[in-house]
Amino acid sequence: MSDRVRLDVWLDVACIARTRSQAKELCDGGKVEIAGARAKAHRTVQAGDRIHIALAPGVTRELVVREVRDTHVARARARELYEDVTPPPTPEEVALRRLERFAPPPAPARGSGRPEKRARRQMDRFRGRREP
Repeated sequence: MSDRVRLDVWLDVACIARTRSQAKELCDGGKVEIAGARAKAHRTVQAGDRIHIALAPGVTRELVVREVRDTHVARARARELYEDVTPPPTPEEVALRRLERFAPPPAPARGSGRPEKRARRQMDRFRGRREP
């Protein structure tokens, strides 16, 4: 076991991301910062590093690395690899998340996907492939 390990490997081992490739996508997408700077997947992590992760819109985690491992461990043991110092959500954030659960799902963008039967027939008529 070394005292440094790649960031994507550590995120996978610490069960922050489900897979190493998902951890790499988090890093490549600019969702992970170490000491205030965006971190790429190949960046090495060591004990004491402070990691800020944006998991979803409005959902962030602030972690301090306690221990560095490069091999998988049980999920309960993985939680001991870091200290979660994320501040608790404010009452406004809690209320907003509660309201978001009741919001209707966003409608698909108009024009996305295959046109419906009527629209396809109109296009065929316009192109001269179909008789009126």
